[in-house]
Amino acid sequence: MGLIETTRGLLPGAGGSQRLPRMVGITLAKELIFTGRRVGGQTALEMGLVNKAVEQNQTGDAAYKAALTLAREILPQAPVAVRMAKEAINRGVEVDIGSGMAIERMCYARVIPTRDRQEGMAAFIEKRPPRYIGE
Repeated sequence: MGLIETTRGLLPGAGGSQRLPRMVGITLAKELIFTGRRVGGQTALEMGLVNKAVEQNQTGDAAYKAALTLAREILPQAPVAVRMAKEAINRGVEVDIGSGMAIERMCYARVIPTRDRQEGMAAFIEKRPPRYIGE
């Protein structure tokens, strides 16, 4: 993986030159962008570019299978809460701490009136798995 745009006379698009420094730090981001260097999975893991690196299997779908495993862990969670957590994180990292906290409060307020939140609390009290419906 890599941001190879500079090897083609371009600047990384889709916010790559903004997101990468937040992920790995500005000096490493500059090095990767300025050199256009590609790195393998294990190096990307060591640099903090990815959460997990998996050895390729004989069918060539090891990364796909690992992604499915992660998706299966996320799937049982309350859909609205996951969506709002994602929004709070994605928007919050782009602003100052005060604005980030305001975004988090807004997202939290959108979760409170949901049926899923009520189901989650009821399931906890009743010591049973929740049955979320995405509402």
